Amino acid sequence: MYKKTEFDNGLKLVTNHMPGMESLAISIWIKTGSRNEDARNSGVSHFLEHMLFKGTSSRNYRKLKEDIEGRGGSLNGFTSEEMSCFLAKMSFKHSDIALDVLSDMVLNASIDHKEVERERGVITEEIRMYQDLPNHHVHDILAEIMWPGNMLGLPIAGSIDSVSAILRNDIVEYRNINYIHENITVVLCGNLKHDNLESKIKKIFKNKTKGKAIPVSVFHNNQSKPRIKILHKDTEQAHLCIGLHSFGRNHSDRYTLSLLHIILGANMSSRLFENIREKKGLAYEIGAEVKKYADTGAFVVHAGTEHKKAGEAISCILKELREIKKEYVTAGELKRAKEFFKVQLLMALEDTVERMLWLGEHVVSLNKLPDREEIIKKIEAVTAEDIKNVANKIFNTSGLNIAIIGALGDAEQKEIEKGIDL
Repeated sequence: MYKKTEFDNGLKLVTNHMPGMESLAISIWIKTGSRNEDARNSGVSHFLEHMLFKGTSSRNYRKLKEDIEGRGGSLNGFTSEEMSCFLAKMSFKHSDIALDVLSDMVLNASIDHKEVERERGVITEEIRMYQDLPNHHVHDILAEIMWPGNMLGLPIAGSIDSVSAILRNDIVEYRNINYIHENITVVLCGNLKHDNLESKIKKIFKNKTKGKAIPVSVFHNNQSKPRIKILHKDTEQAHLCIGLHSFGRNHSDRYTLSLLHIILGANMSSRLFENIREKKGLAYEIGAEVKKYADTGAFVVHAGTEHKKAGEAISCILKELREIKKEYVTAGELKRAKEFFKVQLLMALEDTVERMLWLGEHVVSLNKLPDREEIIKKIEAVTAEDIKNVANKIFNTSGLNIAIIGALGDAEQKEIEKGIDL
């Protein structure tokens, strides 16, 4: 059973009592991410995430980790476009120390000048590492052409130039503005009691925070023709991403889009895997994903293929998108997709961390608790006609974006440009 308390200062507490579980997942979410930045301080959210692990006024960086890992737990964090999260997993017997460590990090991080300079080098190497991974970097290139002029188009970690220019004062200012109680949600899943936690949370976060969260820049899609960007690089494979604009996180078609994603590219039974890999042998790795933000989203197909076959691979992928626009999916295909969605959800929710992430994302982004039964009901209600209608809404030539990394020659590039059609 999920319980939620919203305190007078705006901070939220969400719990899920899971009796019989040894593990406890605890997290502190902040409703801020790379979309709350600008081009000048791009990467500051991610930089701040790193700095929270470098020590507080009462714990150095080693003490932070030892207080969790020395009790058999794990400590982690991540930054996304619209939120940041700091989490721990450990035995429910150590819930108090886990809460104390995470809250200490969020409220009392020292952000020491020497540590900032040291971590700047670490983050720079992280950026270089991802740029050296073409199957990762191609997604950054796709974002750049899909979201021009918007922070969604810049990497979450920032660029080497922007990270080099971020000062300690920039990090502190960003924290003071955005890490305010009304932006914070504490989520715990495991063997716990909500009422006991209420008083602890109220005591920990008793001091009123000042600041006004930076609003995100809403994305207005004005794309009217296909966009292609190729990074010519000597790679073993051509790595490609095809992206099309879709819906925001709370759009009424979101459940239909989830099933469309499963049918096309979420598993080894999908059309893309079956037809591009199994039948044609054009790629070893191929799949699809759905990106969801507050006001917009994207449907992305990614693949790695032989350089000289990149044009053929893209042509075959687009053919699959055209096909699902024209013809209704079969009853069996739709039934399998629904079953895959339901069982994947139910199995994920057996894990305390997965359930914590599920709850946290819903509450932080939508300010409401998810209803598992309602979601399954919505999935069951999706029809083949719904699938066809949503495919026609988002799979259009005018909104097509293609990013490629590889050693493509002029002939391959012309073949790709000539074959763009949805």
